[in-house]
Amino acid sequence: MEKGKRAAIYGRVSTDGQTTDNQVVALKDVAARRGWDIAEVYIDHGISGAKGRDKRPGFDRMLKDASRRKFDVVMAWAIDRMGRSLRDLVDTLDHLNATGVDLYLDQQNIDTTVPAGRLLFQVTGAFAEFERSMIRQRVNAGLTRARALGKRLGRPSIDPETEQAIRDALASGAGIIKVARQVGVGNGTVSRIKAAMSTVSSAAPTRIGWYRGCRRPAGGTHQPYTGQGVT
Repeated sequence: MEKGKRAAIYGRVSTDGQTTDNQVVALKDVAARRGWDIAEVYIDHGISGAKGRDKRPGFDRMLKDASRRKFDVVMAWAIDRMGRSLRDLVDTLDHLNATGVDLYLDQQNIDTTVPAGRLLFQVTGAFAEFERSMIRQRVNAGLTRARALGKRLGRPSIDPETEQAIRDALASGAGIIKVARQVGVGNGTVSRIKAAMSTVSSAAPTRIGWYRGCRRPAGGTHQPYTGQGVT
């Protein structure tokens, strides 16, 4: 058994009347037998496992520290302590796998620090990729169906009057944020129109002509003077 690992303990109870002491004590005993050092203990009191990561501060902090590799293995009393939503569980396992952190679940006898346990991460990763693939297929099928029905996809376009007001304001020198606030559109819409205006401006041809009565070339977008009428 590999020794010297840094272990993080995660404990959770659903009500304030419960305690995580039993979970933590049992997991510390396991860590001691394996020669693991406890790096941190993360606790969520009175929070259901059905809650997302954003509603479980201890769990969220644990995953962030996993990304920073502050420990090598996460220990929990049972799989339902990590979460009760299958989607959340898959995301958690995928996150730990991506960060190179192992997982130990006491009641399910799951230990990814050993070869047999690492199979869990491989299977979980395959299921996660399968689900992502299915989501992409459903999205693409929906887009194809919408196009077949003649629906216009993407962000709705603004009316010509509003676009012209934006162009006039930008031409007067007003900034993107100010124009967006005045007209009542998003900053991105104004940025897009400004970029289009810049493209058109840079693409305008520059003609070299002659000033009437002058023998030197002049730059600009004026029409060249042919010399007719010059005496």
